[in-house]
Amino acid sequence: MLIDHHCHLDFPKLAEQRDDVVARAHAAGVAVLVTISTRIRDRDKLLEIAASDPAIYCTLGTHPHNADEELDISAEEIVRLADHPKIIGLGEAGLDYYYDNSPKAAQREGFLNHIDAARRTGLPLVIHSRDADEDMARILADETDKGAFKFVLHCYTGGMDLARRAVELGGYVSFSGVVTFKNADALREIAAWVPRDRYLVETDAPFLAPEPMRGRTNEPAFVRHTAARMAEIRSTDIGAVEAETTQNFFALYDKVPSNNITSDKVPGANITGVDTANGGAANS
Repeated sequence: MLIDHHCHLDFPKLAEQRDDVVARAHAAGVAVLVTISTRIRDRDKLLEIAASDPAIYCTLGTHPHNADEELDISAEEIVRLADHPKIIGLGEAGLDYYYDNSPKAAQREGFLNHIDAARRTGLPLVIHSRDADEDMARILADETDKGAFKFVLHCYTGGMDLARRAVELGGYVSFSGVVTFKNADALREIAAWVPRDRYLVETDAPFLAPEPMRGRTNEPAFVRHTAARMAEIRSTDIGAVEAETTQNFFALYDKVPSNNITSDKVPGANITGVDTANGGAANS
């Protein structure tokens, strides 16, 4: 089975057809979906989505674009609000210097609050990092020196140096449909290098649909296309990518009861209906 550990089921393009989106994901062999928080104040909405399906979980956090909106929410409050069986991680939080929608100081302050909460709860931190490799590497190293915490660099688009540093510090690196893009040779080099026990795949839906779905609204079912390309990049087969990324997911998100989530228990799952020889598209 595959897992889409990073999508946004609350965003309009997915929310308006959520039941169908989830059904297509299960039919494509995607056994678990994690809908990611971009504002802590959306907690109740995300929990409602997670409650709609036993295979859906969520996180709690503030995206760097929104950092200045929620600096009043302390690490202590994040810890308290994360105490729910369906909340399996924190974030996404981090640094985004590409859009710079929130002041850099606010992004850093919010990010440090989330790291503090991750350390206290033991929950993994989903990290957004764009055009901020040097600052991100420095913060991760400095904060790990204060006490280890679990983290994943999601939708990775950074350089090799940051990826290596993250792995050295015990983190994971996650690859989205970007790894399938024609101009992503440098990223594919990183995807080939990352140790097999430290990588994940995701969609970041509704954004960044992978080839051959470019131009369409991305959705969790399409994670199979990214996994198929990862198999090519890593000179293996999609079965190995499925097994490795699933094992890595449960190692990172250890709050999820892996013994209760198997392909035959997921509503609507149809693993045998997936044509892995044809780029992972579900048979019609």
